Amino acid sequence: MKAVAIAEFGEPDVLVLRQVPEPQIEAADEVKIQLRAASVNPIDTKLRQRGTFFPDRRPAILGCDGAGVVVAVGAAVRRFRVGDEVYFCYGGLGDRGGCYAEYAVVPEAAVAHKPKTLSFIQAAALPLAVITAWEALGDRGAVPPLNVLSTAKTVLIHAGAGGVGHLAIQLARRAGAQVATTISSPAKAQFTEALGATLAINYTTTDWVQAVLDWTGGKGVDLALDTVGGATFAETFKAVRPYGTLATLLEPAVDTPWKIARQRNLLIQLTLMLTPQLLGLREALAHQGQILEQVATLVDRGELRVVVDKTFPLGAAADAHRYLSQRLVQGKVVLIP
Repeated sequence: MKAVAIAEFGEPDVLVLRQVPEPQIEAADEVKIQLRAASVNPIDTKLRQRGTFFPDRRPAILGCDGAGVVVAVGAAVRRFRVGDEVYFCYGGLGDRGGCYAEYAVVPEAAVAHKPKTLSFIQAAALPLAVITAWEALGDRGAVPPLNVLSTAKTVLIHAGAGGVGHLAIQLARRAGAQVATTISSPAKAQFTEALGATLAINYTTTDWVQAVLDWTGGKGVDLALDTVGGATFAETFKAVRPYGTLATLLEPAVDTPWKIARQRNLLIQLTLMLTPQLLGLREALAHQGQILEQVATLVDRGELRVVVDKTFPLGAAADAHRYLSQRLVQGKVVLIP
């Protein structure tokens, strides 16, 4: 089959279209999927540059999420049959083939039925981003669920025009919260407001911390979602109310000044939706599959929409990575095998 595989790590040009062996079902609970589309995520660009989680296993096929048609099932698979249209987030971390390919083999637990109202391209754009937003906003599969969002009246979402951000805005609004978001252009402000954001703050021209405090009467938001990291993470401490919650998708820097967060008694929540795959947690992986089934219902009811900014053919994966790095994206970038 054709796949974009990397034999060395570095700039986008290391993404090369190659002929590689087609993956086969090896476990009774696995599903083989002919991919019709694959999402491009920031994690892909990081793995391409710095190396995968399993750098000795090369060439590596990136791509964590995709959508396609089931072409074979293992003996223990019960929820799917050949011909089913599905979407999922699994693979692409270096230990097994990812979605920058024509076929993928995935555990049944990670797979869900594709929303009926979406194309394969739109469906492929959803899994990693929507699971991340879902978990970051409170549902981490705990018993009982953390459900921070259930009590949050005001939410700040950084980079609301991005892949995770544009979905998080909609989920927060659906839960009844008022949403502020940071953006970098008038076009992105218009985009996020159309998704339900009450306040779009252009961080390139405005003191966004002060804008959030003004918006909340000086208190700060109940919940903030940091999709940017670095200095933005630490600055967000000032924009969250005492005893509020700050969820971040990035690893805090070793020199993070924690004083304000401690004074405000903030709950700091680290969100990495890849944990079930990295640690082999099948129960947590199944929970993420269930999230995708719920998302499909919301999408088909018209209560959640995904925006695809641009598509590229599979062989132009390097161009897709370059485009993503320009930070111009509104929504998601998708590859088409």
